[in-house]
Amino acid sequence: MFASVYARDGQLYSASVTSTNPPDHGESVRASRTWWDTEAVEYHDEHGDFLGAHSPDGEFVWCPEGLHEGDWNLLGDVTGRDVLEIGCGSAPCSRWIAGRGARAVAVDLSAGMLRVGAEAASRSTGPAAGVPLIQADAGRLPFATDSFDVAFSAFGAIPFVADTAGVMAEAARVLRPGGRFVFSVNHPMRWIFRDDPGPEGLVAAFPYFDRTPYTEYDEQGDLTYVEHHRTAGDRIRELVGAGFEVKDLIEPEWPEWLDREWGQWSPLRGSIFPGTAIFVAALP
Repeated sequence: MFASVYARDGQLYSASVTSTNPPDHGESVRASRTWWDTEAVEYHDEHGDFLGAHSPDGEFVWCPEGLHEGDWNLLGDVTGRDVLEIGCGSAPCSRWIAGRGARAVAVDLSAGMLRVGAEAASRSTGPAAGVPLIQADAGRLPFATDSFDVAFSAFGAIPFVADTAGVMAEAARVLRPGGRFVFSVNHPMRWIFRDDPGPEGLVAAFPYFDRTPYTEYDEQGDLTYVEHHRTAGDRIRELVGAGFEVKDLIEPEWPEWLDREWGQWSPLRGSIFPGTAIFVAALP
């Protein structure tokens, strides 16, 4: 799920002052589950075609820049391998790799997102129809240790989780020795810019090192949306702390063929600085 993360509807990014304490893991989980359950249909109406989400056999797009797994092969050969998607949304990526011989399992916090995926999979006549869709918290994966050969997340779960180091540790736990973990997130440097695809979004305005999460609250003061910022160094330390070796950091360039805007992503901004970071890691 690619999200326009700092603000929406023309509002500028600012840390909410409704609460003096940053949301903890449980608060983040509750807010994200409700948010994506509510937004699932509208989100797919707007972005589903680009993601291949309505395709029975799926697609595997890593980011708004359109980087496709079929071209980059970041997961390696998945034939006959046990592969876990963390924060799958409607699971088009898992359906796609199932068609390439993977034994794919997809988890997401939102039942609403999973329902969209189940409807698409129900129209498949191939392996995609058999991909298990499991509602689960990325920080509390319901799998035994050493269950998978590969784990990945394409803009799913990680930005919305308070304890992202815990997610890395969980990914390491469920992977077998030598397992690969790949995930895409908003490029950390994007945190310093306004959420604007035009010229106003080219001006650095906020501290890169301020890790205060972006939050939204309703009139009753209940958290409705949260996204957590980590620097590039934070991400690397989280991975290394979980036992991974960092193999690559990919910063996709904006392709000439793509004229689509998606929230803060645009040809203008994409031609100047990256919008996505893809971390590739592996266990020894």
